[in-house]
This record gives sequence, structure tokens and C-alpha cells, in this order.
Amino acid sequence: MSSSYLGPAAAVRRAGAAVSGAVLILAAVAGASARPAVAAAWPVSDCTASAGVIVAVDFAPWGGPVLRACGTTPTTGFALLNQGGWDTAGTEHDGPGFVCRIGYSGYRRGTQYPTPAQQACVQTPPASAYWAFWQAAPGQDSWTYSQQGAQSYHPAPGSVSLWVFGGTNLAGTAGSAVPAISPDSLRALTTGAAAGDPPIVNAPPVAASVSVSHGSAAPTLIAVAVVLLLLAGGAGAAVRRRRLERS
Repeated sequence: MSSSYLGPAAAVRRAGAAVSGAVLILAAVAGASARPAVAAAWPVSDCTASAGVIVAVDFAPWGGPVLRACGTTPTTGFALLNQGGWDTAGTEHDGPGFVCRIGYSGYRRGTQYPTPAQQACVQTPPASAYWAFWQAAPGQDSWTYSQQGAQSYHPAPGSVSLWVFGGTNLAGTAGSAVPAISPDSLRALTTGAAAGDPPIVNAPPVAASVSVSHGSAAPTLIAVAVVLLLLAGGAGAAVRRRRLERS
């Protein structure tokens, strides 16, 4: 008898182990094929003086409104802009932490601005065309210009974060990226705009239950099913062959 021959019990055990592994693969594939998106942004009404952080982005340079939402987990200013449908891109020179582009999945199909044709985001953007970051502490109705970056800023519940594209001086006291809207205007539950202010629009909700497509899992599922059938058939054949040898 060949030394590679497996007895029926060993063959069944090996087939059982392989089937268990295949079942785990099936579960993993099923989970990957319908992985939920990141948590949705809260409605603006859920942001209060003691909960949540209003995050807003001014898309006026591209003919858009000031888009706002309520941040769910205000860990850093950078994290606020990368959750609940928001997404950013950095530069090759400075890395992802330097916000060069901003987009929202529920607005203009997630297009990030400025577009690659407008800014390559290879080197640090010039002081005349970059995303300026502004903050207002809880209860504060004036803006503070961020000179340290969004990753080092930890917003308190009830605060407001605003991103405006344009240019400023080093102190952030003058330039096209100085906000034309007040923090209290962004805290208000009403949308629209006061006279002379840019329009305010609540960010369209992005359902957390919406599945993110990672391609069809059907080919993998079919392949695993075939493997299961072959393993089961092989184990059965080994048992039958052993019985014939004993008869």
C-alpha cells in the first residue's frame, strides 16, 4: 500500500477540516461583498451646545454652497473631515494630513475640490489657493484661524469647524479665505443665508447601511462550492474503497 494512502477516518478528518476552512472563506467573502460604509453624518439638529461638532465646507469657488453636517466623533479636526461621507486628499510632499482636496460623497458624486486639473496636490499649495481651517469654540461667534493644522486640533462638543478655499495672510486676518459667514449662522437649524452670506445647505444624509460594492462575490462563492463538493466526494470515495478492500 502506498505510504501516501489515507485511511477512511483520516480522509474524513482531513475533508472535515477543509470544509470548515471553506465555510470560513464563504463567511469572509459574504462579509466583504456587503461591507457597510462608514457611519453617516448626524443631522445638523443633533449638534447642540454640548454634543457633536458642526463641520462645514465652503464650495463657493466652484459655484456651490456652504455644506454642513454634524460630526459624530469629534476626535480631531482632520478626523471630522474624514467621516460621515466627508473625504480628503493630501499632497505627495506633505502626506494625507495636509488637506489639499475635500469632497462629500452625497454632493456632486463625491467630487473632491480643487480638481486635479486645478491643483495637482504634489507640492504644498500656495498661500493664495489652499483650504484654510477655521474654528469657533462652544458659544463663540467669531472665528479662530488654525495655524497648526487639523490633526493637532481637538474640537470640543458644541464647537464649529469651517473650511474655506482661497488665500490668507500669515495671521489669517485678511484674504479671500476669511469666512464670510458666522459660527452662529452655521449652528442655526435653518438653512439659506442672511443678506450677503453664502447659501448654507445641510449635507445630504449618507446611510450607514448602504453597502459598498467591492465587486461580485459570485465567482468566489461558486469556486468554494465546487471545492466543497469535491472534498465531500473524495472523502466518500475513500471510505467506499476501504470497505471494498476489506470485503
